[in-house]
Amino acid sequence: MRSSGRGWWLYISRDEDQLAIKQINRELIQRIWYYARPYRFKVLGLLCTILVITGLSLIPPLLYRELIDNALPNGDVSLLNMLALGMILIPIINALVGAGQRYLSATIGESLIADLRNELFAHLQKMSLRFFTHTKTGELMSRLNSDVVGAQTAVTNTFINIITNIITVIATLAIMFTLEWRLTLMSIILVPLFVVPARRVGRVMRDVRRESMDLNAKMNGALNEGLNVDGALLAKLFGRQADEEAKLGTHVRAVANIGVRYAMIGRWFFLMLGLVSAIGVALVFWMGGHYVLQGAFTIGTLVAFGRYLIDLYGPLSAMSNAHIEFSTSVVSFERVFEILDLQLEIEDVPNPIQLQNVSGGVKFDDVYFSYTEGGDGGASLLGLTANGKGKSKANGKGKSKDNGKGKSKDNGKGKSKEIDKEESSAARVSSRRMAIEGISFDIKHGQLVALVGPSGAGKTTITYLLPRLYDPTAGRICIDGYDLREVSQLSLALAIGMVTQQTYLFHDTIKANLMYARPDATSEQLESACRAANIHNMIESLPKGYDTIVGERGYRLSGGEKQRLAIARVILKDPQILVLDEATSSLDSKSEALIQDALEGIMQNRTSIVIAHRLSTILAADVILVMSDGRLVEQGHRTETQSAHEILLAQDGLYANLYQTQFRMLPQGGE
Repeated sequence: MRSSGRGWWLYISRDEDQLAIKQINRELIQRIWYYARPYRFKVLGLLCTILVITGLSLIPPLLYRELIDNALPNGDVSLLNMLALGMILIPIINALVGAGQRYLSATIGESLIADLRNELFAHLQKMSLRFFTHTKTGELMSRLNSDVVGAQTAVTNTFINIITNIITVIATLAIMFTLEWRLTLMSIILVPLFVVPARRVGRVMRDVRRESMDLNAKMNGALNEGLNVDGALLAKLFGRQADEEAKLGTHVRAVANIGVRYAMIGRWFFLMLGLVSAIGVALVFWMGGHYVLQGAFTIGTLVAFGRYLIDLYGPLSAMSNAHIEFSTSVVSFERVFEILDLQLEIEDVPNPIQLQNVSGGVKFDDVYFSYTEGGDGGASLLGLTANGKGKSKANGKGKSKDNGKGKSKDNGKGKSKEIDKEESSAARVSSRRMAIEGISFDIKHGQLVALVGPSGAGKTTITYLLPRLYDPTAGRICIDGYDLREVSQLSLALAIGMVTQQTYLFHDTIKANLMYARPDATSEQLESACRAANIHNMIESLPKGYDTIVGERGYRLSGGEKQRLAIARVILKDPQILVLDEATSSLDSKSEALIQDALEGIMQNRTSIVIAHRLSTILAADVILVMSDGRLVEQGHRTETQSAHEILLAQDGLYANLYQTQFRMLPQGGE
């Protein structure tokens, strides 16, 4: 969306570009109203309070006129008392109505900010894993916090001020015309001096505001990286605290500089408006003084007129400022909508298949996948990629200009497009771009599958594609014969249990981390899962047992303890398909020996896919898939007479070489 400081209500132009900007702003306001609509009755009440406060605020100058022209010259004590009482009651009533107005505006604003945050978080939860690998968490947090608060300010302050000032200007002009039309005309001659500069200043401040938000997001990203436990540990280990401080200092200075620039632009603008107001007041009192000397009207009328003149120029100045505030505050809405408008790379088709009674048959059919060809999941559209070069391409209509490259090749009906031989040949690009190429295998219910191969061969990629963290660039992946693109993501997640290389634990209790897999689990089920994972005794030895806080990312536990908790969590989930990505890599020989029996127990009657680097797992596998440079180079299937291991050894290929150089050196119980 192109920046513009020109509000759609302040100008009419035939220029196509200006008309496009006007249309964009109107649509933006309509979209903002969509979020305020659930609170429309509160909004109506808010408008009523504005009318009451504005109307009451216009009465005091008339009281001053009566005081000067009638009560004092005529010695009317009764009128004097009534006027004094009115001068007391009006501020009290205004204050009470103002309290109600504040309650309504706060309720509307806080409700809107809660709705926006919930919708933003829900949308981000649906983004693909690719999006998060290209995004800095701190910058996303800035969108969820600073930008949403900015959007709230636009609703609770800017919009209310605009409406209040418009009503005040109209009512004030009406009263001024009844008092003295000639002075009123002289007063409004200066109005263009308020409006015209606002166009240029509004455009500049809008751009500065967006730049300020971008710089704040980068600063938050740097803070998040430096203050999380991994970043702090890394800085300490390498002695780079001073460099981290310097890096953050660069961001902090940039934020400070843009803040000073923003403040000075506003200051010079209001200095000019103040000068215009002073000139206007001086001219009116000069001419009005001549009218008083000529007997055209009374001193009280001149005093009241002067008070109304202040009431006129004040709101006019505020309206010019409101135009600027609107131009800058809608940037917050735009940045929020940029995220909401990002198309989901992975989403359910209409009426998706709900997996039930899963047997666990898994099939990869000529699967290709690239981490780079799918784009960055939309992160570059927000400027959130690692290099920060991405810019938003929102067209202002609530739709991001996504080129669709991050989308899976789906025809919208849940059916993947068939790839003929010519297209398949074209898909066979360099291994440098494709993480896996032409992978095909078939796993039957209850089989134990071992994925083996050198580092970078594509083993982890296969385990990411199965739970549909990514969609394949080409080919199909099926569970029980259903293409994953046709299956409900929730039912797929419930059917698959996965223990990844990096175990993530919330900064919460052990019990809460375990129950993440099964919120309705009983204490007996928790303990049973932990006993199976050989972690129960360790938990019981802690002072608070299952109520022990594990710390940020579980850093209060050892690597092996975290991994056993992750295994216990999967056992508690009780999935039909089990995926273990080097799940025992952090266990010592004793712990692994104790847990192998538990793993073998939960693998019974389940399809299990294991990235294996333990000889015991490889020897027990029904199927061994050998990966190299993203390709499936060998696969062995257990027969009635031979194990998969023996079959692959007889082929004297890559597996035989890996066995001679790596696996053979490992004891069957562990390393």
